[in-house]
Amino acid sequence: MLNHENKLYQLWCENAVDDADLVAELKAMAGNEEMIRECFYQDLAFGTGGLRGVIGAGTARMNIYTVRRATQGFCSYLNENYRNPSVAIAYDSRIKSDVFARAAAEVFAGNGVKVHMYAELMPTPTCSYAVRELGCNGGVVITASHNPSKYNGYKVYGDDGCQITLEVAEQIINQINAVDLFADVKHMDYNKAVAEGMIVTIPQSLIESYYEQVRKQGIHTELCRESGLKVVYTPLNGTGNKPVREILRSIGITDVTVVPEQEHPDGNFTTCPYPNPEIREALEYGLRLCDQVQPDLLLATDPDADRVGIAVPDGNGGYALFSGNEVGAMLFEYICSQRTKLGTMPNNPVAVKTIVTTDLVKAIAERYGVELIDVLTGFKFIGEQIGLLEQKGEVDRYIFGFEESYGYLAGSYVRDKDAVVASMLIVEMAAFYRTQGISLMQARENLYRQYGVFKHSQESFTFEGVSGMHKMQEIMQALRTNAPTAIGGMKVLESADYLTGVATDTATGNTRPLNLPKSDVVAFFLPNHASVIVRPSGTEPKIKVYYTTTAPEMTDAVALENQLREDMQKLIAQ
Repeated sequence: MLNHENKLYQLWCENAVDDADLVAELKAMAGNEEMIRECFYQDLAFGTGGLRGVIGAGTARMNIYTVRRATQGFCSYLNENYRNPSVAIAYDSRIKSDVFARAAAEVFAGNGVKVHMYAELMPTPTCSYAVRELGCNGGVVITASHNPSKYNGYKVYGDDGCQITLEVAEQIINQINAVDLFADVKHMDYNKAVAEGMIVTIPQSLIESYYEQVRKQGIHTELCRESGLKVVYTPLNGTGNKPVREILRSIGITDVTVVPEQEHPDGNFTTCPYPNPEIREALEYGLRLCDQVQPDLLLATDPDADRVGIAVPDGNGGYALFSGNEVGAMLFEYICSQRTKLGTMPNNPVAVKTIVTTDLVKAIAERYGVELIDVLTGFKFIGEQIGLLEQKGEVDRYIFGFEESYGYLAGSYVRDKDAVVASMLIVEMAAFYRTQGISLMQARENLYRQYGVFKHSQESFTFEGVSGMHKMQEIMQALRTNAPTAIGGMKVLESADYLTGVATDTATGNTRPLNLPKSDVVAFFLPNHASVIVRPSGTEPKIKVYYTTTAPEMTDAVALENQLREDMQKLIAQ
């Protein structure tokens, strides 16, 4: 008797005929029970932001059928909640991103939902911009951000241009669960939909207005043209190439050398298997070019251009990579100090960061009188705060939002992190300091001298497949029920469980509410602002651990961090 996975496999062999690659893959896995189980053991989960998974055949993979099913569910939600709904679609350079974008557009059109679609690959934040500017009721970006090449994804936006809320995600999930993959999906031929005006191309004028909004976030862009700043840039074979170079050119930064091997779109990411600017290996080609060009700054944007990393001359002939926390804190200090000097700081300014992002910015916020809001991990929660300000007619109070994973946003023109505006501001900041004879290395040291040394790092533990998913659940449960009382030789003062929404004092047992939405995160707070925060990734089969240590000198902070890592590795990688 056929088991569940084999029944699904047979069903797909009979019905999944619209993609030749899938037909060939299904034939190739005939008789391979292990492969069939991996591809069909579950439906690819539609999480709080959409889909993300390995590209391939099966219910647990990213393919045109799982994309169509998700889109059908999204259509049902839109048609129930809006009259004559419309959506915006963007896609990146990944394998089959254009195919999946087209498949989604056909389903939207088949359900009477008008589609506004970019004519070519574009950064993720431009979808948010299109939703807002065109008055759409939702949006979709086909991207897996900085994941390896075997992944792709389907990110969903609401009518405010922000990634969908937990409540909306739940409604869409319920609709998707009611959809039979092969029997219930309505779709219209792409060319027919274009001819009938159900799929229209987003005009160049909207892209130009996006650029204008990005430029408006500048503070001292007039200094850039005469600064003599030299930049090496890599889009890591993604979507940043055109927009980042256009923005830099328009503010007068013309000495930009692009890493040739990573300039053009390539979903295989052959020179950077992990196209993530957080990882040094992704920047190796850029760093080699820096040795030749000797720039003031290396910029690297991830494939969908919503994150940016940097490296700067270290004063010893090499280049130092800055963390997302360091760049975010430096940008925050720059924005606050310069807007205060220029008199352009709004009354009661607001900045937003995630709970795993550096507390260094608390001291900066206090110095400049900025209200600092902490939110759960995920930029949509930062976008949500901007939306709440907008509802009160106070959106101009928002000056900056960022997360430790290299995501930044100044301005409220979009509701997602934006590597285009972040690249512009980083370059402008570097040009500003250069005109004062200060390098970015010196600017970072000045920041630590003024506010203290905060050392932050992240470690990921990978758990692939069915067994990996169960292992992750077991580890998170163990950290809750058998929480450590000390980590790295430091006593745990307080533990926090964001799933129950309660923090517990280790010594007294007293509790306090966390006042945040429930999330699968645990945190352990240690002496002198040190902490360890643990959470499963929402997009990858990984558990992520965030370490924070503080000390008068960086060497001491690093030594403390190593102690924390050693203990957490024993707890998680056992």
